[in-house]
Amino acid sequence: MVEALQWFIGLGSTVFLPIIIIIIALFFGVKLSKAIISGITVGIGSIGLDLVIGLLSSNLGTAIQTMGEKYGNSLSIMDIGCGVGGPLAFSTTLGICIILISLGLNLVFVMLGWTKTLNVDIWNFWFPAFLGLVANAISGSFWVGLLGIIVALMIQWLLADLFQEKISNFFGYPGIAITHMMALCGTIFAIPVNWLFDHIPGLNRIDADAETIGKKFGIFGDTVIMGLIIGIGVGILAGYDVAKIGQLGMTTAAVMKIMPKMVAMFMEGLMPVAEAAKTWTNKHLNGRSVNIGMDAALTVGHPTVMTTTLIMVPVSLLLAIILPGNKTLPFGDLAFYAFAIALMVPFFKGNIVRSILGCSLYMVTMLYLSTWLAPVITNVFKLAEYNVGTAGLVTSVNCGLWPVALFTILLQSIGWIGLVIIGVIVLGLLIYVNKIKKPAVQ
Repeated sequence: MVEALQWFIGLGSTVFLPIIIIIIALFFGVKLSKAIISGITVGIGSIGLDLVIGLLSSNLGTAIQTMGEKYGNSLSIMDIGCGVGGPLAFSTTLGICIILISLGLNLVFVMLGWTKTLNVDIWNFWFPAFLGLVANAISGSFWVGLLGIIVALMIQWLLADLFQEKISNFFGYPGIAITHMMALCGTIFAIPVNWLFDHIPGLNRIDADAETIGKKFGIFGDTVIMGLIIGIGVGILAGYDVAKIGQLGMTTAAVMKIMPKMVAMFMEGLMPVAEAAKTWTNKHLNGRSVNIGMDAALTVGHPTVMTTTLIMVPVSLLLAIILPGNKTLPFGDLAFYAFAIALMVPFFKGNIVRSILGCSLYMVTMLYLSTWLAPVITNVFKLAEYNVGTAGLVTSVNCGLWPVALFTILLQSIGWIGLVIIGVIVLGLLIYVNKIKKPAVQ
C-alpha cells in the first residue's frame, strides 16, 4: 500500500490531481465525459500555474539570491524554503500515512457533519505532515508524530470551515474552500490587525483596493505596470545591468497578466464538480453544504495578492537585516510568499496599503519564529534524511508560523498530553461551528 501511494504521488500533482477530480466528479454524479473534461481542465490549469510560478521563481529567484548576498551577509541561518516541504514530507512514513488518514477521517467528519470541507488538495497534505514530523522530531516517537498529524488535520478543517465564506466571496469561488494550511495560518493574524487598522485615524480612511488605485493613478495603477515597476526596482536593488533590469521588469509584468488567466482555467474545471457536490449533498446529507478543499494557488492571481507578494520581497530582506535578534536570511521562500499571505488579503478588504502593512507585521513574526524554530526544523530535515549540506542550521520563513510554535511549546513543556488537549479543543470547536452555530466571519 505504501509503495502504491508513493507511486501515485510520484506521478506529480499535474497527473494525480486530474485523476482525483475525475473520481470525485463521478462520485457526485457528473457524467463521465464531463468529469474527464473537468479533470483535464484542472490539470491544464495546474500546469499553467506551475509554468507562471516557475517563470517568476526562476527570474526573480536569481535577483533575490544576488540581493541576499549583497545585504544579508550577517545572517547565519539559511532559509531553505517551503518548496522542499512536499518532497520532504512524502519521503517519510508519516507523510505517506497522512494520505489515507486525511482522506478517510475527512470523509467521516463530513458524513457526521463535523466539517463542511472535503479536502482533495493532496499535495498540500505536506504541511500537516510537516507538523507531524515536528512532533516526531521533538518527542522521538512515531506515534506522537501520528497524533500530531491528526490534530493538525483537524486544525486545517476548522480554519477552512471558519473562513470559507469570507474567502470564497472575496475571490468569487462558490463551493470552494481553501485548505492550504500554510496560507490559512495568516487569517488568525490578519483579523485582529485589521481591527487595529480600523481604529487608527487616517489609515482607516485610506481606500486603496486594486480597482480604486487603477482609477486614481491611471496607467500607474494598472497591475501590469505595477508589476513592471516592482520588477525594475528589484533588478536595481540586485545591481543588474540595464538589460537584465528590463527583462526582470517584463517578466513580473507578464506574470501579473497571465496568472489570473491560469487561475480562471483552473476554476473552469472545478465549477462543475462544486455544483454537482452541492446537488449531491442536498439529496444525501439533508441539505448540508460541502465545500471542495483546494490549493491557495487559486488565490494568488488576485491583483492585491500579487502586488503585495512582490513588494514583500525587498521588505522581508530589509526586515531581516534591521530586526534585532533575527538570524534568518530569507532566501528559499522569497518567491513563495504568496502562499503564506494570500488569504490575509480578504481580511484587509483587498486594500493594498493595509495588506502591505499587515503582511510586513506578519513577516516580523515569521522571521523571529523561523529563527527560534531553526533547531527543530533542522531536526525535521535530518529525520527525513534530507541533505542540508554544510549549511548548519536551516529553517523556512514560511514555516515560521503559530501552529509550528504551538506544537513545539506544548511538546517541549508537557509532551503528548499537550497535543491531546489541543485536539479535544479543536474537535469541540469543529462540532460547535458546524453542528451548533453557523460561522459568521465577515
